[in-house]
Amino acid sequence: MKQYRPDTTCIHAGYTPGNGEPRVLPIVQSTTYTYDSSKEMGDLFDLKADGFFYTRLGNPTLDAVEKKLAALEGGVGALVTSSGQAATMMAVLNICHAGGHVVCSSAVYGGTFNLFYKTLHEMGIDCTFVSPNCTEDELNAAFRENTRCVFAETLTNPSLVVTDLEMFANAAHAHGVPCIVDNTFPTPINCRPFEFGVDIVTHSTTKYLDGHAVQLGGAIVDSGNFDWNNGKFPEFTEPDESYHGIVYAEHFGKAAYIAKARCHLMRDIGAQAAPMNAFYLNLGMETLALRMERHCSNAQKIAEFLEQDDRVAWVNYPGLESSPYHELAMKYMPHGTCGVISFGIKGGREAAIRFMDSLELASVVTHVADLRTCVLHPASTTHRQMTDEQLKEAGVSPDLIRLSVGIENPEDILDDIKRALEKATK
Repeated sequence: MKQYRPDTTCIHAGYTPGNGEPRVLPIVQSTTYTYDSSKEMGDLFDLKADGFFYTRLGNPTLDAVEKKLAALEGGVGALVTSSGQAATMMAVLNICHAGGHVVCSSAVYGGTFNLFYKTLHEMGIDCTFVSPNCTEDELNAAFRENTRCVFAETLTNPSLVVTDLEMFANAAHAHGVPCIVDNTFPTPINCRPFEFGVDIVTHSTTKYLDGHAVQLGGAIVDSGNFDWNNGKFPEFTEPDESYHGIVYAEHFGKAAYIAKARCHLMRDIGAQAAPMNAFYLNLGMETLALRMERHCSNAQKIAEFLEQDDRVAWVNYPGLESSPYHELAMKYMPHGTCGVISFGIKGGREAAIRFMDSLELASVVTHVADLRTCVLHPASTTHRQMTDEQLKEAGVSPDLIRLSVGIENPEDILDDIKRALEKATK
């Protein structure tokens, strides 16, 4: 497809109907696909031919969405998964095994922290957590001989730290490993990490990419830029006996990483997205550029109001000039960050609870980053398994309120917040 600007890509990439074919991406709700001969099927299983033979490994609806995601991020390929958590796990397991080590930013989504801190550790993979505000020397000191990747979030959930992508990517490359970044909050509309040296991007497509809270999903996108032939990753340069000795780096070239994620891990783990969910995701992505513009403009207005209100103890939003991350935000996300604001109310945790319970338009839900305004208290929900020290490292204070600003009329959102503040601080 011709190279279009991002907002056009949102609509047209991935699926081009032919003469007389459906204008809208169809849902191919089939697990299997028929062929005229056993040889054709065998060639598909041996990776000698392209095509669909079982939806766990590929499906026309999923394929179209993957191509759209790859086009938006500027990558060579993508793989959609059953959830954002599955995408994160598979992105790491694709290159890191028992005995390996990961360097990870400490300011990540609570579920991601638990994945690295507990589950991957139980699988024999160690993790060193570093502050997202660390210096280059502190970051380099975290690497070991067995380090296999660096992981961070472009814009952290919920602390809204802007990661210095170039510093993290440069450190990873200096140690011969790839940099993986979760780009869920900014989306490729507001940030394209590959342009700053990042090698692999993950998404929880459940959030802004979908935007309507109707599907659960994740995605991995491969830049195709990392050199797997540097001696550290034999899984790409040595034969895979489970595929009759195929060598991924030779057979798939720049797409070796994403091909292995599909052919090896998706085959064995099976965390595939459903065709119906991919259909909903595609519908959401068609309006992504429009929605992100409104999310960001609404959030900027709300953040500016909160910053001036005496009942509010503190506000963190990278779009504010007072934010310590404003300069980095202007570098990596000059057209906007996201619609999420973190703030605290004078009166601490109890005032935060009263505020949330007093909201009428905004909903108290676990979800974040869809078109409806919603609110959450992370310390008692998404991050409740973390110790006080871990919460501090993640930038999650006991009074932190995560406000996900929707695309409603901003004056209605402001009115709701004003009423709730009045009730919470009487």
